[in-house]
Amino acid sequence: MTKHRPIPEEVTAAVEAAEEKQAVELVLLDLGPHSSFTDYFLIASGRNIRQCQAIADEVQLQESQLGHRAAHVEGYHQGEWILLDYGFMVVHIFSEKARAFYDLERLWRTARKVPLQEAR
Repeated sequence: MTKHRPIPEEVTAAVEAAEEKQAVELVLLDLGPHSSFTDYFLIASGRNIRQCQAIADEVQLQESQLGHRAAHVEGYHQGEWILLDYGFMVVHIFSEKARAFYDLERLWRTARKVPLQEAR
């Protein structure tokens, strides 16, 4: 059995924030061995633009309470694909249509999909 590194508290906080706002199809990818720009992708969907924005707001609130601010935020006002870049983690919040179109899980299929119970 392969031993995996523990999930950092700030990643766990983002997962819990997304769950708090009823994010759909939450996926956490460990990009550590595959990427030089981030360690984790958190991918979530919202059922509408307002829910996508609410998920982003909650993630930002929880991260700020841990002393982290997103270095870059994109797409918040449009709400179809909101990107929050924390350096150690990039959070992608999609409308269901945009998520199907961009299909990040397929693009990063070699990354380990972290079971969400490991991230709680």
